[in-house]
Amino acid sequence: MKHWIQAARLRTLPLSLSGIIVGSFLAASKQLFRWDICVFALLTTIGFQVLSNFANDYGDGVKGTDNNGRVGPQRALQSGVITPKQMLKGIYLVVAITVLLAITLIYISFGKESFVFSIVFLGLGLGSIVAAIKYTMGKNAYGYSGFGDVFVFLFFGLLGVLGCEFLYVQQVDALSLLPAATIGFFSVSVLNLNNMRDRISDLQSNKNTLAVKLGASKVKIYHYLLILGGMSSAFVYLGLHAVSSFQFMCVIAFVPLVKNMVVVYQNQEAVLLDPELKKVALSTFLFSLLFGLGLII
Repeated sequence: MKHWIQAARLRTLPLSLSGIIVGSFLAASKQLFRWDICVFALLTTIGFQVLSNFANDYGDGVKGTDNNGRVGPQRALQSGVITPKQMLKGIYLVVAITVLLAITLIYISFGKESFVFSIVFLGLGLGSIVAAIKYTMGKNAYGYSGFGDVFVFLFFGLLGVLGCEFLYVQQVDALSLLPAATIGFFSVSVLNLNNMRDRISDLQSNKNTLAVKLGASKVKIYHYLLILGGMSSAFVYLGLHAVSSFQFMCVIAFVPLVKNMVVVYQNQEAVLLDPELKKVALSTFLFSLLFGLGLII
């Protein structure tokens, strides 16, 4: 059980839940929040994230990308504590559980009255499962072609926030694109830190992440743009929507993000970037909480 918990990478959960938190608070600001939708949205997202982590462990493990030259923490397949066959069984189990959670979430959100919405969200749910699996698994894994950043922005940011809000309010608010973009940019920055850390070993394993394609210098500039893009989206939203000073509480979460940019600028050893993943992920989580509380106070 200890090895499966480690393979689930619980430290990644706060980041994946940030979009759900923002989407739920946006609904709460419109007096349309429901606890049942919130709980099942959180559980479904946890399912997607654990599935993604298992699939990533399996894909990189069987391809040999996770090897002794890798800088980050040792993975389950890499260390041999879980076999590829066992990990596949774990992936199938998580898929089954996540599908059940997603169907329940869709039903309690739309009931029998909104059949079209139910079909659309079922499709989005299945698409999320495919995206989680295909990141590193299979011959055409998009994580090996530099498209991981795009999918993280779409699924963690836009779909996470806008999709969650839609479950409550059943309509799209164009202004919500801004906080959704913020979560998306910050989520991609965590992935980028991971890829910066693993850039040399990924290059040797033919895993062509964006960090590999850009190189050591340009990927740092890309990282600054991600952080600044997230901050800018939030400031634009606050400028257009803020009705009280409490809404600016979320700016507190930007302090460790600015420090992160300084660390990235000064970094010369990839291994020293590993602690930064947790810092940026928790800063994103903090932003989601403070941003949400600012909406309802």
